[in-house]
Amino acid sequence: MNSRSARPKRQRGVALVVALLVFALCATLLVALQRDFLINYKRVSNVLLGAQRDAYLRGAEELAARALALDAEADAASDVPRDSLDEIWAQPPQPYPLDEGGWLIGGLEDLQGRFNLNSLGGAPQAGEEAGAYSAPQQIFIRLLQSIEGAEMDTFAAQTIVESIADWIDPDSEPRLNGAEAPYYIGLTPSYRPADRPMASVSELRAVANVTPEIYEALRPLVTVWPQQPAKINIHTAPPGVLQALNVDGNLEPLRPGEVQAIVERRSDGGFTDLAEFLQQPEFNGASTAQISEMLGETSSYFLLTARVEIADREARRYSVLRREADVITVIQRLDASFYDLPPSPGENQP
Repeated sequence: MNSRSARPKRQRGVALVVALLVFALCATLLVALQRDFLINYKRVSNVLLGAQRDAYLRGAEELAARALALDAEADAASDVPRDSLDEIWAQPPQPYPLDEGGWLIGGLEDLQGRFNLNSLGGAPQAGEEAGAYSAPQQIFIRLLQSIEGAEMDTFAAQTIVESIADWIDPDSEPRLNGAEAPYYIGLTPSYRPADRPMASVSELRAVANVTPEIYEALRPLVTVWPQQPAKINIHTAPPGVLQALNVDGNLEPLRPGEVQAIVERRSDGGFTDLAEFLQQPEFNGASTAQISEMLGETSSYFLLTARVEIADREARRYSVLRREADVITVIQRLDASFYDLPPSPGENQP
C-alpha cells in the first residue's frame, strides 16, 4: 500500500523536473532570440541610418555643384569673369534642419586660394640664392617663414622646399639641402620617398624636416592634385597665402601690416584685375613677372565640407569638385564618421 502511494509522487516529481527543464530551455532560447533580434535590429538600423546620412551628404554635393554651375553661367555672361569671396558659393555655411530631426550643413572653399604643393617639383638648380628657385618655390619659401606657431628662417624654409621637391621628382639625386631615398632608408622605421606628385596633403608628414607643428600650420593653406597645377586666385587666397606673394627674387614674406592692407583693399571693392593687384604699393614697383605667372582670377577646384547629424550621430564628407565651364565633377571624396569631435577651424557650430 505504501509503495503504491509513493509511485505517483515520484512520477509527479519527475514531471516537475522535466517541466522546469523545458521552462529553462525555453527561457534560454527566448533570451538568445531576443539578443539576436536586438543585434539584427541595431545592424539594420545602422545600415538604414548610414544610407540616410549618405543620401543627405550626396544631396549637399549636388547642391554645391548646382551653385558652382550657376556661378559659371553668370561668369560666362560677365565682361570680367572672376571668382571672389562675395559670391554666393563662398558665403559662410548655415545649418539646415532636417524633418527627421538633426541638421545638415555644408560650405565651399576655393582650393585655388591655397598653394598647390605639386608645383614645387622641377629640375634642381645649384646654389641657395633666390635665382636658384622657381617662382612656386620662392612663394613657398616665403609661406613657410610666415606661418604662425612654427617660426623659421630662410635657410630652414629652403631646406623644406628642397625636401618636398625631392619627394615629388622622379629622380634619385638629392638637391643641395634636400633628401632622397638614402635619408629615409636610414630612419626607423625606414621607408622610401614617393618620387611622384603628392596624392594627399598628409604626405607632408613623411617629408624630411617637416615637423608636426609645421604640418598643422600648413594644412589649411596648402592643397594637392596630380593634374597640371592651377593658378592661385588673388580674390580668394587667405592672408597666409597673400603674405607669400612678394616681388621676384625676394625670399622674405610681406610684413603682417602689409598683407593686412592688401586684404582690406580687397574687401573694399576688390581688385579690378591682376594688373591692379600687382601694382599694390607693398610691391614697391619691383618686378613681379615671375609671380604673375602663378596668379589668376578664376578657379576650377573647390572643397566641399559637409556635415550631417541624424539620430544623434554625425558624419562628415570632404569632396573635391572640379569645374570645367558649367560641368562639375567630384574628383575626390572622403567620408569620416565621428563622435564628440569639435568643428574644423572656420566651421560654424550647428
